[in-house]
Amino acid sequence: MTGSYIDNFLNHQLRRLRIAVMGDVMLDRYVFGTVERISPEAPVPVNKVTRTRAVPGGAANVAANLAGLECRVYLAGLIGDDENGRVFRTLVQKAHIDDRGLWQRPHHAMTTKMRILGDRQQMIRLDFERTVTITAAEEAFFLQWLQQRIADGLDGLILSDYAKGVLSPRLTQSLIKMAKAAHIVVLADPKGTNWEKYNGADFVTPNVKETGICLGTAVANTQEAVYRAAKAIHERYEFAHLLITRSEKGLTVVRRDGKCWYSPATAQEVFDVSGAGDTAAASFMAAIGAKLSIRAGLQLANTAAGIVVSKVGTHPVGREDLLQLWRQRQGRRWHTYHTRSWQAVAKKIRQWQEVGETVVFTNGCFDLLHRGHIRYLQQAAGQGDHLVVGLNADSSVRRLKGDRRPLVSEEDRAILLHALSCVEEVVIFSEDTPEQLLAVLRPDILVKGGDYTPEEVAGRSYVKEVKIMPFCEGYSTSALVAKICTVYGVKTGE
Repeated sequence: MTGSYIDNFLNHQLRRLRIAVMGDVMLDRYVFGTVERISPEAPVPVNKVTRTRAVPGGAANVAANLAGLECRVYLAGLIGDDENGRVFRTLVQKAHIDDRGLWQRPHHAMTTKMRILGDRQQMIRLDFERTVTITAAEEAFFLQWLQQRIADGLDGLILSDYAKGVLSPRLTQSLIKMAKAAHIVVLADPKGTNWEKYNGADFVTPNVKETGICLGTAVANTQEAVYRAAKAIHERYEFAHLLITRSEKGLTVVRRDGKCWYSPATAQEVFDVSGAGDTAAASFMAAIGAKLSIRAGLQLANTAAGIVVSKVGTHPVGREDLLQLWRQRQGRRWHTYHTRSWQAVAKKIRQWQEVGETVVFTNGCFDLLHRGHIRYLQQAAGQGDHLVVGLNADSSVRRLKGDRRPLVSEEDRAILLHALSCVEEVVIFSEDTPEQLLAVLRPDILVKGGDYTPEEVAGRSYVKEVKIMPFCEGYSTSALVAKICTVYGVKTGE
């Protein structure tokens, strides 16, 4: 599921999503300054403070990222009754995050992290925190909060664990079971060495270092090492997927059955990685909550994280910023189209399949491209990760449609199709059916439009699955030609 689906998601679906975030919330404070001399009192730099900034941190940074994407966000966690706690709640409310899940504990100091920066470089971080043990009353409050969110309608639950004590093993398991009973997607960002409390989650999202801590051994940041580590973790615990964030190497997802997805990082400049994992988790959950594919979720997460690391400090990504950058990258993707051989496309398909991605194939003449074609191709693309289109050559179209067709040459038709963001490869065939082409390409899914039965579809023996999809009624090349002739007073027999 690519291009146009993601564009539609960013434009329309995001605002309808309802996502709950539960975990260790904290306040992030930043002190910015300039450093020009060494202190006469000790061999340390003197930071002349120019400004300060406070933002929601920890689990609240995840919520802030979702709010920046314009989702409807519900936040739960434990806050202090001190000045930092009051500042935190005000910031959450200003971000348009529902704060009814925040429990203010009496005589509790708000977890706060203060970062001192000189000339955009982090010099030191001061942590004001303590690990807590939640009470029975607090646990009951959080469970009741989630039950009410589910009753109101929920698309996803994120558990953001910073090992500060709020997500106890018992509460975490209760939250996961409650969400899964309601068929809600659960994503857990883990901490520590024992991940049993996350069993049942759909996605668990450690970074490479956390993956190694869980296994008790360092993990190299290579695709092979990360994949082996993920398989080892799957043998110990009961998660559906592991999403491993890999810093400058991007993101890797490994499903329990071994299927793997990989998306490289997109950042051009890196100033600060603070909060990048939270941004990736939030963006990925939004995509999965809207039922986009894992591959689409990874693309969005990488794009969003790339925006964040190019700034200093934690910065929620705005929906319009993400949409603009996504469109820029899609626009750069299609400059020219060159005819691809069957063998070249087959090689590309093997590469996709080797990393567990699903390849969809459909075919047609696509003469005078119209809305019906576009809708059909978008629906076909939604059946997997990559869409390959087999295009009837001019000679084939003439045999099928008559000597007056095609109206548009095969080269021009290929260029138009390849410019569509939902289409990744276009390959031309001159036979009446794509059976010989399919024997070479061997995609996973064959999509056919019309009222066929799967048994009637040519080339079905070369794919794992055949899907029949209806055409968009009221749109056809023949009808378009007839309308043009009518408008310009041309008789179709001339």
